[in-house]
Amino acid sequence: MTELASDAAMVLAAGLGLRMRPLTLDKPKPLVEVAGRPMIDHCLDKLAAAGIARAVVNVHYLPDMLIEHLRDRERPKVTISDERDLLLQTGGGMMRALNLIDADPFFAFNSDNLFLDGPQDIFHQLSEAWDAARMDALLLVVPHARAVNFKGKGDFHMDGLGRLSVRRSGRIAPFIYTGLQIVSHRLLRDAPQGPFGTMQLWQRAIDEGRLYGVSHLGSWFEVGSPEAILPTEAALRSG
Repeated sequence: MTELASDAAMVLAAGLGLRMRPLTLDKPKPLVEVAGRPMIDHCLDKLAAAGIARAVVNVHYLPDMLIEHLRDRERPKVTISDERDLLLQTGGGMMRALNLIDADPFFAFNSDNLFLDGPQDIFHQLSEAWDAARMDALLLVVPHARAVNFKGKGDFHMDGLGRLSVRRSGRIAPFIYTGLQIVSHRLLRDAPQGPFGTMQLWQRAIDEGRLYGVSHLGSWFEVGSPEAILPTEAALRSG
């Protein structure tokens, strides 16, 4: 099996979960249960199964509940990046956590997406395609046909070499970002201070020809609202 590109991951878990209300009125979104387990446990279980030893989890909304839930987790070993003072968004969250992650590159993984693997698990699939000499980031993307619950227009186009470009206004893009990527420190160079989204860094990488994608060969589940939970559970049961 391909060696993992990194033994460390950042799990993005600090969002407010507004679309998941009312389930998030009294708990953070990563603790909402799908198929009998909190979503963040699905995420961390996949990291552990792939052999990733360390995970940094950022917290902001109802942070103490999430910290307590993760306190005794050993596989992967969890370190908390505390954003309770200010929600830093995806890019700012990675910058805050960078010293805690202590790896280059590292996996960045949204805590609210679920997967069924294809022939390889998602982390080894990304690792097999990773090339630090050519890439600042490598995103796991999925075509619409394998994106359960997704109703948007897509995020990216991908050329024959795997290079990504952003969906153009008024168009449908064939690939959706799944919430999992490999990130190099080069992507994060000269990053802004405070809150900002990862798209700001991705766009620079696109301009330099250094943002790449890999198409997920299994299924991906967007669990952004309460209505998505039952269809997701049914699909997970059917495999």
